[in-house]
Amino acid sequence: MKNIKRFSLLAFSALLLWIAASLLLPRHSNLREFDPAVVGQLDAAMWRSYYEGRKLRLFLQLSRLVRRQFHAPYWRSFPIAYQAARAATTFQSGANRSDYARALSPLEKYFGAINRLSDRPFDVKSAARSELEWWIIRREPQHATADWERLLAEVAATLYHQPAKQFAEYARLRVEAMVLRDSKGPTITETDWKEITALLEESWQALWAAVQ
Repeated sequence: MKNIKRFSLLAFSALLLWIAASLLLPRHSNLREFDPAVVGQLDAAMWRSYYEGRKLRLFLQLSRLVRRQFHAPYWRSFPIAYQAARAATTFQSGANRSDYARALSPLEKYFGAINRLSDRPFDVKSAARSELEWWIIRREPQHATADWERLLAEVAATLYHQPAKQFAEYARLRVEAMVLRDSKGPTITETDWKEITALLEESWQALWAAVQ
């Protein structure tokens, strides 16, 4: 019995140390190093969870994406994912720019956490503003898809310190996937989701190629 208690205490202590190290120790990684196929598949899965209102699944997918794309330690990925999910759900419930603006704070916290993981710091506020703006203009019919592409490229340019024009193909393919998703509405099928997934994989492949 004593041995079991001792083992349990040691295991619990090891778990606490792992969590503390994951959350607190500095970690810097090259954001250019990721598997574009995996990121594209996760991106598509998150889209589906978002549109189907599956919040827990979206959160878990976000945490995995943060680990695979930005190399976050396991336990740290969850508070980072929480800020991204909070921004998405806050925005989803909005009806006008005043409502949408409430998503800016969690977006800044999300990009701030990514910035702390990066070996090359970037402008957190600029990335958050551009990210929120393209979310907004998707809901404003007066904007052309070229505006979506421009802002998507600007977010990537901020994170990766390269000219926005180098991310034109990434943005074009991602917007093509958005247009397809929007055109289907509630009648979207499994075949449509497969096409969206293929477009997103190709999009992330284009981004990966641009930053290599």
